[in-house]
Amino acid sequence: MKTGTLAGRSIVVTGGGTGLGAAIAQLAAREGAKVTVSGRTEATLRNTAAAIAEAGGTAQVVVGDVTVEADVARLVAEAAEFGGGIHGFVANAGGGSPVAPLHLQDLDAFERVLRLNTVGTFLCIKHAVPHLARAEGGSFVGMSSIAGHVTHPLFGGYPTGKAGIESLIRNAADEYGRFGVRFNGVQPGYIQTDVMATFTPGTPIYDSYVSQTPLGGVGRPDDVAQVVRFLLSDQSRWMTGQLLAVDGGNSLRRGPDFTSLAERRLGPEGLDPAKA
Repeated sequence: MKTGTLAGRSIVVTGGGTGLGAAIAQLAAREGAKVTVSGRTEATLRNTAAAIAEAGGTAQVVVGDVTVEADVARLVAEAAEFGGGIHGFVANAGGGSPVAPLHLQDLDAFERVLRLNTVGTFLCIKHAVPHLARAEGGSFVGMSSIAGHVTHPLFGGYPTGKAGIESLIRNAADEYGRFGVRFNGVQPGYIQTDVMATFTPGTPIYDSYVSQTPLGGVGRPDDVAQVVRFLLSDQSRWMTGQLLAVDGGNSLRRGPDFTSLAERRLGPEGLDPAKA
C-alpha cells in the first residue's frame, strides 16, 4: 500500500544492498522518498537502486564503510546534496562473527564486531545529526536486535555491539530532542533474509527460534521495513528514545540455541572452558 508518508524526504539507508536494508530502502522510495543506499558492495547496492527505479522511485548509490569516518562523512555529504538535505537516516549496517564461547573469541574479531555495530552507528549519528536538525523534525533509526537485550550465548561481540546501539539511541534521543531530532531503534528477531537462509525448518537452530516465538514462524523483511517507515514518518512524531521489538514475541522468552553449530565448529569439548 502506497501512502506517501515519506514524500519529498531524503532518506539514507546503510547496509542497503541486501536483506533488511534493501527492503527498507525500497519501501521508503515507494513512500515517496529520495533514497541514498550505502554499503561496501557496489553490485548489491546497484540491484537495490535498480529495483527502486523500476518501481518508479528515486535512488542513488554511495559505496562506503560505516567503520571509516571519512566514508561516513562523504556518504552524508552526497546524500544531502542528492536529496536537498537529510530528513531520515537508517543505520542498518551491522554484523557478527562465527559462533564460539567467550573464552575462545578472537580479540580482533570481537573488536571488529563492536566497531561495525556500535562505532559504525555512532559515526552515522555524528555526521547525520547536523542535517537532521536542519530538517526540523529529522528521524534517526538504529538497527539493533533481540540480541541487544536477550542473552544469545555463543554470539561473541554481537550482543554487546547491539546493546551499544541501544544505549546510543537512548542517549542521542535525550541529547538532541530539544533540537527536534528523534532517535528510535528496532529490535528484529528471526527474519527471513539471505543471512538466515541456511537455517531451515526441522533443524535445531531454526526450531529453537520458532519454539520460543509466541506468534510462531519467522518474520519477513517487510515486517521490519514497515516499522522503520513508521519511525521515519510524522506518524511517530511524538516518539523518541524507543526500541521496538519486531520478533513475534521471541524476546518474551529466550534467545536461540546455537550449540549445534558451535559443536560442529569446535567439537563438544571446545565449549568447556575447563578443557581450554
